[in-house]
Amino acid sequence: MFCRIVAGEAPAVVVHDDDRVFGFMDALPMTPGHALLVPKRHSKDLLDLPSDDGMALMAAARHLGQKILNALGARGLNLLHNTGHLADQSQFHFHFHLIPRYGSDRLLHPWERTFGHWPEIRAVAEKINAAAVDPGDLGLRL
Repeated sequence: MFCRIVAGEAPAVVVHDDDRVFGFMDALPMTPGHALLVPKRHSKDLLDLPSDDGMALMAAARHLGQKILNALGARGLNLLHNTGHLADQSQFHFHFHLIPRYGSDRLLHPWERTFGHWPEIRAVAEKINAAAVDPGDLGLRL
């Protein structure tokens, strides 16, 4: 669906359009002003996203986020991305949600948090630090 929106083959209310990134209003807004940003070049998720598109998306998120805050008087902004079905990704075209926060919007967090145990946290960090990733898998240009 998002490829069709970028191509102009499906309707969208556009809020950002540059050479690499397309932004439009979410049809199922969590709060007033909820927008989506997508790369124009298709990437399935964060792990499939080339780094140059990632940089362009972050710049666009900063720009559009500031416009949303200025225009709507929101007091904060959530930048949200889901990678994979188990993380609630429903559209398999990389996208950011920009969700304005107003202080009384009653938007609930989709997770509950409790303090972890430092030995377990350190053990997990050691596993992460020891994991190898081929820079080519990330689309990095080193």
